[in-house]
Amino acid sequence: MTTSGKPEIDTSRPHSARMYDYYLGGKDWYPVDEEAAEKVLTVCPQIRHTAETNRGFMHRATRTLASEYGIRQFVDIGTGIPTSPNLHQVAQEVAPDARVVYADHDATVLEYAHVLMRSTPEGRTAYINADVREDAILDLPQLREVIDLDKPVALSLVALLHFVPDENKPYDIVGGLLDRLAPGSFLVLTHCTSDFDAAAWQGVKKIYDAGGTTVQLRSKAEVELFFDGMELLEPGVTAAHEWRPEETAELSPEEQEVLRSATLYSAVGRKP
Repeated sequence: MTTSGKPEIDTSRPHSARMYDYYLGGKDWYPVDEEAAEKVLTVCPQIRHTAETNRGFMHRATRTLASEYGIRQFVDIGTGIPTSPNLHQVAQEVAPDARVVYADHDATVLEYAHVLMRSTPEGRTAYINADVREDAILDLPQLREVIDLDKPVALSLVALLHFVPDENKPYDIVGGLLDRLAPGSFLVLTHCTSDFDAAAWQGVKKIYDAGGTTVQLRSKAEVELFFDGMELLEPGVTAAHEWRPEETAELSPEEQEVLRSATLYSAVGRKP
């Protein structure tokens, strides 16, 4: 289940997964996470909307790939603390035989991994403790027991890559993962940006950096580079709340502005 010894939960400094859980109204965080998250809310009060928007995009993208493109295999790297409905629940609601492998390297996520392995009888799920910056996740036997890399896979890197700075070569990481996937596979991605509210998001970055979690915000053009050579599904790289939105009530101009300033980029691309 793990690539090394079981990691210990570090409560001496904030962690991005636990802060994200705090934004979503969860309970799996510690005082250090609450303190950092409240600082973030001071400079960027719309970040709760960011977290909710990110989850909504993941749900829509997963349903789209399972229902419209017949995808039955999903690899979700940077899973985070389980929040219902999780990716496998969304996929298996459409396709009960869907197979999902989750990967993360956070000790808190590992504590709750059992929640991610409650699959339908027809499908299968697994959790791997691994770091995308260091581990060849697609080569791990725990993944290969569940996922057939000779068939199309949806690779989900949702709210992950803004935690992978350029020094870790994120484009090489993504390119290496995609090279291993079969034609017809998909990349599902969201990424925080300062394009919509530079002051607020630079403030967010400063707080995360100070807490020991490096954040690199990227522009639309930089996010598009992750999809180099792929066919982007409509509407391409766009604000997450604008990616194939479901029917919703008409928003006021004020509500629209909150959504826009809170958003992150999202896209789904298909490997030729």
